[in-house]
Amino acid sequence: MHLPERTPRPSIYFRYEVHSPWLPQPGQPPQAAPVVIVGAGPAGLVTALELARHGVASIVLESELQVSLGSRAIVFTRRSLEILQQVGVADQMTQMGLPWRFGNSYYRGERVFRMEAPHDEDDRFFPMLNIQQQYLEKFLVDACAAEPLIELRWGNRVVALQQDEVRARLTCDTPTGDYELVSDWVVACDGGRSPLRSLLGLKLEGAAYEGLFVIADIRIDLPHPTERLAFFDPAWNPGNTVLMHREPHGMWRVDYQLPSGETPEQALEPHALRTRIDATLEMIGHAHQPWELDWASVYSARTLTLPNYRVGRVLFAGDAAHLLPIFGVRGANTAFQDAQSLGWHLGFVVKGLAPEALLANYSAERVTAAREIIAEAGKSTRFMTPPTAGFRLLRDAVLSLSLRQAFVRPLYHWRTSRPHEYTQSALNAPDDDDGEFDAGPAHGAPPRNVRLGPDDFLLDHLGCGFDLLMFLSIPMVPDDVLEAMKSWRLRGVPVRLTAIGAESVVGADHCIADAEGRISDRYGFAGRTGAVLLRPDQHVCGRWLRPTGIRLERALVAALGEGG
Repeated sequence: MHLPERTPRPSIYFRYEVHSPWLPQPGQPPQAAPVVIVGAGPAGLVTALELARHGVASIVLESELQVSLGSRAIVFTRRSLEILQQVGVADQMTQMGLPWRFGNSYYRGERVFRMEAPHDEDDRFFPMLNIQQQYLEKFLVDACAAEPLIELRWGNRVVALQQDEVRARLTCDTPTGDYELVSDWVVACDGGRSPLRSLLGLKLEGAAYEGLFVIADIRIDLPHPTERLAFFDPAWNPGNTVLMHREPHGMWRVDYQLPSGETPEQALEPHALRTRIDATLEMIGHAHQPWELDWASVYSARTLTLPNYRVGRVLFAGDAAHLLPIFGVRGANTAFQDAQSLGWHLGFVVKGLAPEALLANYSAERVTAAREIIAEAGKSTRFMTPPTAGFRLLRDAVLSLSLRQAFVRPLYHWRTSRPHEYTQSALNAPDDDDGEFDAGPAHGAPPRNVRLGPDDFLLDHLGCGFDLLMFLSIPMVPDDVLEAMKSWRLRGVPVRLTAIGAESVVGADHCIADAEGRISDRYGFAGRTGAVLLRPDQHVCGRWLRPTGIRLERALVAALGEGG
């Protein structure tokens, strides 16, 4: 019998709410749901909200009765906020979070590199936003509670899984006993130690680095701005690294590498924590500054992924699918991209708008993304925590040279998480004009935002299904394009046509004036006519200088996984 903790978790800045467990009725028959999501962390909750946006109901099972312990993920990227805007929580994030765009690297007391993330007037969100994960989860839980297509069951732990070719059967343990739940699809978002992964006998592939790190959240009044601080080879922690981030509510994240041979248990002893945090504060000129500890944990850098995110009726996302180093803020931010992608792929399959084969594309795209991130993150990880004597010699040479030689300083760049571009996706239009463009988002790229007014941006108007952006020279949509749109709508496929360039266009669902040509330029048209087709996750799957109804028809066939 599963008895989750009912005592609110301790925190000096966040008030934990203990939810009531969902309990089965005695003698009830097995229940059924089209989709069951296991895990109410960021990946699971965003997946549920994405499915609901596409009209698909789900049950979310969470073994605990409250949101996660500790701040965990604290840095969220611009693309993550664009995804969170789609599910309705971006405003709460930005109201409480701390935006930033600069990162500083120090060696022997001297700043040797300053990272500047790009930001311009067309971006609604800053490149990065700092806010503790508990708040994100609370915002997502509230959004799920307000969505009638989502049922969140607290205190339900999955203890068994059986599946055949058409359904899965879960055994769920609760404070009053077990019950069975039957589902067409199961989404595993149950974290890095994924019980579902274990029940299926699956293994992650990749590398685990030997270095261990402590993350500690402290409340302290420091006069530093919201910028990433990285200290290499500090006097109190020779050969290792220390990172610092400002968080809301007067909190600071201190992240430092453990000396070789020290165990996690030793590192988390109160005396060890106080000694290392005091040494960090002294290093930045704030010795004897009073501070209060909220939470501390130990982690290791790992670059691991499942080779396939679909196993029968089970689909994996987030940490259940892959484990990525936190350097470059990749964990939760990658999970949002998984959830957004899975939401529309699975949603279209459940509603009968696409064949099950479309789910193979979800796996192919997101496994490729994870492997690209692993390759990129590995570079940062090897710099932060050299795995061999050779790597350490190279890293130390860069550190030493950086004091006087500017050309080596960009090697400090932490390669911040960025959205994957599905350049080779099977869903990209097979015969469009992508190769004729020399600017704008190409095949598989995420969209580019454009400011339309003081609080009005292009992406505010997109993302409910497929979006066709047409750049027209006359105020009328061609008849053959309208016929193609009509035929797909009759099949139930959500396709919306937005005309760019005029306030009124016959046949368009929506019109956006572009008198200065800013949207046209940003999307690579520079005054030319044509069209761009965005998938439901807003990634480009086709663009044309000579759009026709037949070419749009072929693009939608490919984008729904029907081309093969």
